[in-house]
Amino acid sequence: MKPCLKNLLLGATIALGLCTTVQASDLKVGDKAPEFRLQATDGKFYQSSDYLGKQALVLAWYPMANTRGCTIECKSLVEKGSLIREYNVSYMMASVDELEDNQKFATEQKADFPMLSDPTKETAKAYDVLNMVGVASRVTFYIGKDGKILKIDDDISPKTAAEDIATTLASLGVEKK
Repeated sequence: MKPCLKNLLLGATIALGLCTTVQASDLKVGDKAPEFRLQATDGKFYQSSDYLGKQALVLAWYPMANTRGCTIECKSLVEKGSLIREYNVSYMMASVDELEDNQKFATEQKADFPMLSDPTKETAKAYDVLNMVGVASRVTFYIGKDGKILKIDDDISPKTAAEDIATTLASLGVEKK
């Protein structure tokens, strides 16, 4: 195959992978959410067990820092995050990007919430969010205080992510602060 055609096909495959969402098929509502311990853009490590019995958790997987949809989603969470903070919940975004890439992205977007890095892809595999190109699909997990999955949302609108998360938290009956 000619190099030019090969590069075109590779680019199309990557673009398709970044735009495609995949339902987290192995996990379902009611399952115990997979345990994770990941480093965030603030340098701290976050682990799901820290929230057990204390508050619900929203874990929003995104494909890749500095891509159009991810930038729009992050801006939504920055600009309208107050809607989510009305609830007894912690929310964070996660990707398989290297920590340094996420730190730069978080700084540029003025993210005021943790952005987790999973460069080994272990946690992404546990949550079954890796797509065919090896990056995370845009899937948001709502995890109850008991550590069980309340909802898996693979139909995320980056522009209205914060509003949609707040609406979902209300519909799931997550307590307000």
